[in-house]
Amino acid sequence: MLSIEKYQEEFIIYLEEYNTLKEPKNLYEPIDYILGLGGKRLRPVLTLMSTDIFDGNYKDALNAALSIEVFHNFSLVHDDIMDDAPLRRGKKTVHEKWDTNTGILSGDAMLIMAYQLFENYSAEKFQDLAKLFSKTAIEVCEGQQYDVDFETRNDVTIPEYLKMIEYKTAVLVGAAMKMGAIVAGASAEDQQNIYEFGRNLGIAFQLQDDYLDAFGDPETFGKQVGGDIIENKKTYLYLKALEFSNDADTNKLTELFSSSPEDINTKIEAAKAYFVSSGSAEATKQAIRDYTNNAFSGLEHLNISKEKKALLKAFGINLMNRTV
Repeated sequence: MLSIEKYQEEFIIYLEEYNTLKEPKNLYEPIDYILGLGGKRLRPVLTLMSTDIFDGNYKDALNAALSIEVFHNFSLVHDDIMDDAPLRRGKKTVHEKWDTNTGILSGDAMLIMAYQLFENYSAEKFQDLAKLFSKTAIEVCEGQQYDVDFETRNDVTIPEYLKMIEYKTAVLVGAAMKMGAIVAGASAEDQQNIYEFGRNLGIAFQLQDDYLDAFGDPETFGKQVGGDIIENKKTYLYLKALEFSNDADTNKLTELFSSSPEDINTKIEAAKAYFVSSGSAEATKQAIRDYTNNAFSGLEHLNISKEKKALLKAFGINLMNRTV
C-alpha cells in the first residue's frame, strides 16, 4: 500500500502522459485544459487504493482511474454550462474560455474517451467496468436533473435531497472503489461491499461540503463561504432548519431564501443563525457522522486484513476531518 500522496503523484504522472493534444485543436485543447486544472483527484486515488486493498497491482488500475477522472471532468464542463459558472478551481470555465458549443462538444468527446480507456482490459473486465460505468453515468445525470428541479421547488424533502446527492456525488465515489476491486479480481461480494463503503462515504463527503459551505473557514475552504446561501440552495442544512422550525421561523427562513439582497453578508449571517438556533447545524454534523459510521460498519464484511481495514477507516476519518 502507498500513501495517498504517492497514489496522487503516480496518477498525475499517468495523466500527464495521456495525450489529448490532437487535431482538431478546438476539440482537444479544452479537454487538456480542464484535466490540467488540478483538484483533489480523490476518485482516481480511490480506484488505485482499492486495487491495492484487494492485492492487485495499482498500476493495472491506472486506465480505470483515468476513466473516472475524465468522466468526472466531463460532468464538470457540462455542469458549468448549465450553471453559467465563470470559474472552476479559480480559472475560467471551458465555455467561458472558449464558448458554449465548444464546451458541449469537448464534453461529449470526454465521455467517449472515458469509455475508450476500458479497452485496455480483458473482455471480461471490460464488460464489468463498462456495465458499472454506464449505470453510474446515468445516475449522475439523474442526480444533476434532480438538482436542477429542486431550484424551482419549495417542497423538497430530506429523502429526496439525500437521493440527489447520492446520485450526483456518492455513486461515483462508490464506482471508483468498485472499479479498483474489479481490476484486482476481487469477489462479487467484496466488489459490492467496497462500493457501499464508497457510496456511504460519498454521501458523508457531500453533507460535509454543505456544512463547510456555511461554516467553513474562509482561509482554507477554497471558495466563498455562504455560496449556497447566496444562491438560495435547498441544502441539508436548510431542509433540516425548516423541519425543526416553528411556523414563524419557517416563514422567515423561506423568505430569506427567496431574496437577493445587496448586502449578502447580512443574509449569510442570518441564515447561519437559523441553522444554529434550530438545531440544523448539529443535525447535519450528526448525519455526517452517521453516514461515515455506516461506511465503517461495512468494512467488517470485506475479506481483507485488519490492517487494510484500518487504513480504509483512517482514510475516511481524514476525509471527514477536512477543512476544504
